[in-house]
Amino acid sequence: MSAVSAGECMSGSKLKVGVDVPWVTSWSDEEVLGVRPCPSINGRLAVCQAERPGQGRPQYSMNHFRRQRETVRHMLCPMCGEPTPDGDRWTQIAKRTAVGALRAKGLNAAFSADTRDDQVVIDAGSIAPLHEACVRRSLEHCPHLRAHPGVEVMAFPARWIVAPLMVRAAPPASALAILAAPGMQEVAVVTFLQIFGVTEERDKRWRRLTRAAVSTRNELIRPAATSKSRRSAILPSSALTPSR
Repeated sequence: MSAVSAGECMSGSKLKVGVDVPWVTSWSDEEVLGVRPCPSINGRLAVCQAERPGQGRPQYSMNHFRRQRETVRHMLCPMCGEPTPDGDRWTQIAKRTAVGALRAKGLNAAFSADTRDDQVVIDAGSIAPLHEACVRRSLEHCPHLRAHPGVEVMAFPARWIVAPLMVRAAPPASALAILAAPGMQEVAVVTFLQIFGVTEERDKRWRRLTRAAVSTRNELIRPAATSKSRRSAILPSSALTPSR
């Protein structure tokens, strides 16, 4: 855990980290520091942040980069920051889905080649499992969570898969940066860690359901795409110049 444990607070806020505010939540005084090696993923390049939990205002919709990685890597409860033991791991807004459907969305690298497409996993995204008591407390006190249409409390499986969520990072476009490292190129860096619980279930319907979902999505976006293409016909030619 961080230097501030659950139940403690630093000067600047009366809210207690891990009690009133989830342990994983980012605070307004925790500015993003950029890209650097991070111990949370064995020294790989990652987006890093200042460590000042409890200072400033809690940013409930934003997870702290390192603390999020720690919750998934070490199975820490995102609410209180304490380890979740076997038999007491629960999700709130995760979804059951087949590996094949996730591969169709571009997440092929998250799964080994011998993982079957009809294997059902619990896609928890970047939210590690919580204690059951923390689930109850968060549902009781968080109005945004209570209003979420996808809330479904599920026990998390005993096996899981972790995959990094990557972005491309480039050096800042300043004269000093270019002079200091003229040959530096974009690199792939880790932001958050994703987690998938592996169930004992199989879903033979996954291919048909995936095709149906894609068809529905295409029907929804087609009118917007058509409208956009019509508007682009009246743009000046300078607006159509490809970006470099």
